[in-house]
Amino acid sequence: MIEVYIDGASAGNPGPSGAGIFIKGNGITEKYSIPLGIMSNHEAEYHAFIKALEICLEKGYRDSVLSFRTDSELVNRAVEKEFVKNRLYAPLLEQALHLSKQFTLFFMKWIPSAENKVADELARQGIRKNIPEEQ
Repeated sequence: MIEVYIDGASAGNPGPSGAGIFIKGNGITEKYSIPLGIMSNHEAEYHAFIKALEICLEKGYRDSVLSFRTDSELVNRAVEKEFVKNRLYAPLLEQALHLSKQFTLFFMKWIPSAENKVADELARQGIRKNIPEEQ
């Protein structure tokens, strides 16, 4: 089984945002810190999920058992119910569900923030990548 820990973070709401993705299992350990530009924290959570799905497809994990872990109750609930109340997130959920259905065995699980520290730190690094270094 491959565990995929995801987190999105924003410095401000909206503000500079980042995605953190930590993949481990089956001899794999991968870390991704991705700048997302300016968006809300909830949008960053969805984008982190989408980026993680895209990475897993690119890496050829389609037939692996994938267990996604998130501390975002909003994203977890939306994926579980395949429904989101806020129309702003509907296209993001639709994209995520389309990608998730390309995997043979896909699971999503909510975890407490304390169990998602690696992905959280990677997301914070992603935020910093949005800010150009001073000359």
